[in-house]
Amino acid sequence: MNCVYILRSLKNNKFYIGSTNDFERRFEEHNRGCSKFTRENGPFEKVFIQEYNDIIEARKIEYKLKSFKNRKIIEKIIKDKVIKTLTS
Repeated sequence: MNCVYILRSLKNNKFYIGSTNDFERRFEEHNRGCSKFTRENGPFEKVFIQEYNDIIEARKIEYKLKSFKNRKIIEKIIKDKVIKTLTS
């Protein structure tokens, strides 16, 4: 399953945006603290996931979301339960 996902830290309410072709594996890695950000901010809960046909498309969406650096945009995506088309 190729997807973009948003996690929320249960420690400090920060969001983590990522993409993967195996969400369950990646989610476990985040909660084990396999990177600096996740080690310092975990544990996490899944708050959003959206599937894509291929990982390249998912990565493009992930990078675009990260470029916004705006919490309100992320909160709107979570509330609306959809990422509108961001690539063009």
